[in-house]
Amino acid sequence: MKVGDRHWRPIWREADGGAVGIIDQTRLPHRFETARLATVAEAAHAIRAMRVRGAPLIGATAAYGVALAMAEDAGDAGLARALDGLGATRPTAVNLRWALARMARRLRPLAPADRAEAAWAEAAAIVEEDVALNAAIGRHGLARLRQVAAARPGRPLRILTHCNAGWLATCDWGTALAPIYMAHDAGLDLHVWVDETRPRNQGAALTAWELLQHGVPHAVIADNAGGHLMQRGLVDLCIVGADRVTAAGDVANKIGTYLKALAARDQGVPFLVAVPSPTIDWTIADGLAQIPIEERDASEVTTVQGRAADGGVVAVQVTPDGSPAANPAFDVTPARLVDGLVTERGICPASRSGLAALFPDRA
Repeated sequence: MKVGDRHWRPIWREADGGAVGIIDQTRLPHRFETARLATVAEAAHAIRAMRVRGAPLIGATAAYGVALAMAEDAGDAGLARALDGLGATRPTAVNLRWALARMARRLRPLAPADRAEAAWAEAAAIVEEDVALNAAIGRHGLARLRQVAAARPGRPLRILTHCNAGWLATCDWGTALAPIYMAHDAGLDLHVWVDETRPRNQGAALTAWELLQHGVPHAVIADNAGGHLMQRGLVDLCIVGADRVTAAGDVANKIGTYLKALAARDQGVPFLVAVPSPTIDWTIADGLAQIPIEERDASEVTTVQGRAADGGVVAVQVTPDGSPAANPAFDVTPARLVDGLVTERGICPASRSGLAALFPDRA
């Protein structure tokens, strides 16, 4: 996707071949800055500190982290340390575990001398495959958006999304935003309601920034406004991404997703989840009982970051001194509240049988 007149991806191998470049997402939307990751420790920190975030991008960054580790120690001990260290950075997004397992399968049979270049090649393949998966999700989602828009002629298609599931969360295109970008590019009249997505405001900071760069009509709303808009008939469709989907169709996504799904069901608004197959965890069925929910630092709740009048970016405390805060980063939306999973192979019901029909080789 583009920033200004230049095409960008959120992660790339640097031209010198020995480091990884990223867009530092903790600086957006007020500053567009890139960063260089030269060690596996720096890659792990980037994931943990959310300089990169979004399930597919976390997986790609971890894969590149393994490649950086092989330049430091390509022996079995070095590989094991890299896999363990990167695997401990964030618990909920299954793409992290998936990418590390794939790197391990590729590298373990090789002699240490052959591992470095093989690791770079495998990480690059993961990136390119993710781009293709997301483009396919965009095409399948576009078909559904056209259907919904056709039933409501004469006005914009009004879409609500939560968190950031755009190209910043993946290697390009995005998941939930890919159909929106393709619909906009195809001339479909649409408007996007962008949940702010507290506590880190990934919607207000990242999704709004992406849509603005691409010229997509949108408005940022407070998280609590979504249900009101649905009651007033101002939302035609909800679409979100996912950090993990179970084999039975339960969806773990950014905290607040469950509440939007409840409101959508009450108001008869279709609720879709865009998910590439590496985000599907075929080993579990009960999302509420089996998906680990990351508990992040309380400071993300007690403070907000924004641009001050002088142009500087500052963190401001919004709670009284001494008030504790809890910060669960994700919630689980039961499959019964999901009207469809948009995957690279098509759209299916959020159920074991629905996923198995599209992915018989995985199920």
